[in-house]
Amino acid sequence: MQIQAVVFDIGNVLIEWDPNKLYDLEIGPERRERLFADVDLDGMNLDVDRGFPFRDTIYAKAEEHPEWRDEIRMWHDRWIEMATPEIPRSVRVLRALRAREVPVFALSNFGVDSFDLACSVYPFLNEFDRRYISGHLRAIKPDAEIYEMLEADCGVSPGGLLFADDRPDNIAVARARGWGTHLFVDADGWAERLVSEGLLTEGEAA
Repeated sequence: MQIQAVVFDIGNVLIEWDPNKLYDLEIGPERRERLFADVDLDGMNLDVDRGFPFRDTIYAKAEEHPEWRDEIRMWHDRWIEMATPEIPRSVRVLRALRAREVPVFALSNFGVDSFDLACSVYPFLNEFDRRYISGHLRAIKPDAEIYEMLEADCGVSPGGLLFADDRPDNIAVARARGWGTHLFVDADGWAERLVSEGLLTEGEAA
């Protein structure tokens, strides 16, 4: 089936997301490894992605671990430094698809407040035709529910969707539902895939 809409993950597809870099800079790799071993920061972040309050969730976790209070609060206070920089070629192909009037959707695990913050820093996040953000929907990838929500809302059959994500588990669920998929490794490979699908010319995808 011909692709009718392109679906972008955001973290590590349009914006680099790597908390380790900030923590390594501030406290060093050894202390960062101890922090992540002592505190379930990934679980805390998933709660934010599920729609729990951004600041309150992180500050509550910090109070559970007073020996790491300042470091945990960095997840909120310096969050934008973990979500940087943008991936320029991915942004260019997003805009090239829009110029070709190909519908573009976002499907991403993101908190409500952190997504608002990201949108204020990265204007291209406001340029999607439709956005399916986990914190707003109270459903997260790779649970099937959020994929079902997108399908029910967007008016495109699963076979008409092409989805790029950097996580194999998220890709696997989409593929099982009949979506076209692309495991994002780098922006060049993603651009080449869009050209191979006939959605962009090489010049448009440059």
